[in-house]
Amino acid sequence: IFHNVKGFVDLPWLLCRFITADSSFMGEADRAVLVSPEIEILEWSCLRLVYQITGTGSLQVHLRPHGESFDYTLWMADKASDSWLIASIDLRNISRAYQLVMEARPNQGPGNSIAIFEIHIIPGYCLECNFEEHHLCGYSNQWNPNVNWYVGGSLARDPQSNLPDDHTMSNQRGHYMYVDSVYAKRFQEVAKLVSPMTTTAMSGCLSFYYQRNQARGNFFSVFTRDQLGHYEEIWRPEVYATSSWKLVQVDIKAQHPLEVVYEVAFNSPRGGYVALDDITFSPQFCHTETEPTFDPSVANCDFEESLCQYYQERVGGAVWNRVSLRPNIYRIGDHTTGSGSYLMANTRFTSRPGYVGRLHGPYLPGNHKYCLRFYYALHGFRKIDNALALYIYDEKNVAQEKIWTASEGSRDMWTEVEVTYQKPMSTKIVFVSICRNFWDCGLVALDDITVTLGDCRPLRPPPGHCYFETGDCGYTQEKKSKKGHWLRIKGHTPTSYTGPKGDHTLGVGYFMYIEASHMLHGQLSRLLSPELRGSVGPQCLTFFYHMYGSGTGTLSLLLRRGDSLKERLLWRRQGEQSISWMKATVDYDCSTRHKIIFEAIRGPSIRSDIAVDDIVFKKGPCKGAYDNYKHSHITHIFTGYLSFPILNLTF
Repeated sequence: IFHNVKGFVDLPWLLCRFITADSSFMGEADRAVLVSPEIEILEWSCLRLVYQITGTGSLQVHLRPHGESFDYTLWMADKASDSWLIASIDLRNISRAYQLVMEARPNQGPGNSIAIFEIHIIPGYCLECNFEEHHLCGYSNQWNPNVNWYVGGSLARDPQSNLPDDHTMSNQRGHYMYVDSVYAKRFQEVAKLVSPMTTTAMSGCLSFYYQRNQARGNFFSVFTRDQLGHYEEIWRPEVYATSSWKLVQVDIKAQHPLEVVYEVAFNSPRGGYVALDDITFSPQFCHTETEPTFDPSVANCDFEESLCQYYQERVGGAVWNRVSLRPNIYRIGDHTTGSGSYLMANTRFTSRPGYVGRLHGPYLPGNHKYCLRFYYALHGFRKIDNALALYIYDEKNVAQEKIWTASEGSRDMWTEVEVTYQKPMSTKIVFVSICRNFWDCGLVALDDITVTLGDCRPLRPPPGHCYFETGDCGYTQEKKSKKGHWLRIKGHTPTSYTGPKGDHTLGVGYFMYIEASHMLHGQLSRLLSPELRGSVGPQCLTFFYHMYGSGTGTLSLLLRRGDSLKERLLWRRQGEQSISWMKATVDYDCSTRHKIIFEAIRGPSIRSDIAVDDIVFKKGPCKGAYDNYKHSHITHIFTGYLSFPILNLTF
């Protein structure tokens, strides 16, 4: 049913009792790609993959929606093992045809290979398990020298055992997991049974059955553990020993990948046992008092049209004002588009020589971990003490904690800030800018505030996004004679009065640019996107460009279909545009294989640096376009996964 993809590797997957990709048959840049038939399923499903990585390399599973240019990574592994492993991958329910793509990249060298033994796609959640199958649904025991989780049940057990019958079948033929104190040698030795890591956001009711005897001699708890290793206890028993299977239901809100850990500790070898069976999950919360999942984006604001749900204290006049300035050598444009609006605090807006300006955000519920991101810039301060700080206020409007303050390195450019915080009560964020006197103060700018649930994590660009923070994203360049090169750098460009002071993504990150001092007038550099499959319907390409300098040349966006030498102009700018990063949005259509080309031509002087950053392809027409050329079309940001019918493959 699965087939090899032409154009990647000749015979990369070798079929025996399993299927394997071996570096002996592959070149250095080759990858082995296995593609499923088209699948269309209407319920949440779980993909279970039995695989093994020998030596060094990686295995990835992608989702390929019908008629789109990009694949969406669902899962990845790169750790070697000497035995078969089980991967469990959640597949969200979406009514759209798609394919699954298995991509193997064994590193060069002898003995490196990647093998797949079985592929199972079944209805239900990957967290669910009745422990009747030998693979145990991907659950794993965290090995301990003395205390571990074992498979219980079956007719062959010791007749003298006091372990229970299975809950699923209510007899001795079924199976469950249990941990026994008989081998415990040290105080509070811990046994951990760990679920598969969730691979997509999910919220609802986790249910399971347990039995527990000699309960005063053991401790039983259930935790969640995220990718950063943070634990959170979600349940512990309220009763001691149980003479029969007892149902537990606990609500889970998993906005980021996490595991469920069932943990048992013993006081002594006479601590009894704990048994576990029939783990299920429902998308409906099991307790009516559980707060429904809310959208923290109520605290988001780009200030293009208003202050959103932010407000300020007006004692002594409004310190924070929404402004839109034409960028120049003294003033930068906004971060959102380069020509839009942002917030500025300035003594000119007040009736006094100094000020204390507080910008209050909306209240957000307590007992949640939040990631706050925003951009700020400073100009003209002698000292930045108190120029900008961030506080957490409680429901009584009392400051609880200062969680961030501005640093010295953010003058005259937009810099990203990430802050993770959590409080037990309802809170709001408050931006505070203090000016002691007119002569020491300057301008404080604030833009693009976003709030999401969970820890602030390094942003892995979705398919079709390239921020150049970790590499070139597969972009290449034509290296022919009499042509310059695109360079990936961070910080400011070396020539004065041209080029950006920092990237658009972070302010201190990477971007691509041409160095005009290395080129002659009229020479060009071409940056080519990876090949795109093409898609049906209008698509939107957005990117940020920087064209500042008295000798600035031309930046063009071109489309090249397949192997054709013909190219179509989609967008062009010529000459100096702004000292700020500017946003471009381009609509176009292309249903066949193609590449997008960023072509920069050097102007008449060395003050002709041209830069690009934050390239994004999205499905559908561009919305709210600020610099829009309408032509045709190319990709989609896939926000969900899919669900499937039962599909089992064994090689």
